[in-house]
Amino acid sequence: MESSEAPAVLTVAEVALRLRCSKAHVCNAINGKVRGVTPLPAITMGRRKLIRLAALLHWLDQNEPATA
Repeated sequence: MESSEAPAVLTVAEVALRLRCSKAHVCNAINGKVRGVTPLPAITMGRRKLIRLAALLHWLDQNEPATA
């Protein structure tokens, strides 16, 4: 079953492509090791990390610098 919609759950690699950063940086964001941003919510399945698209979009909005 193929769909043109964006997947509801993303891998670390897919999040890295969207954020234009490395997979290691995404993992650091998940683990709360990136200064100045809140930890990126992720689902852990063994060693695999999955990020819900809705959580990623909310995290981006939450961490966007306020413009005054």
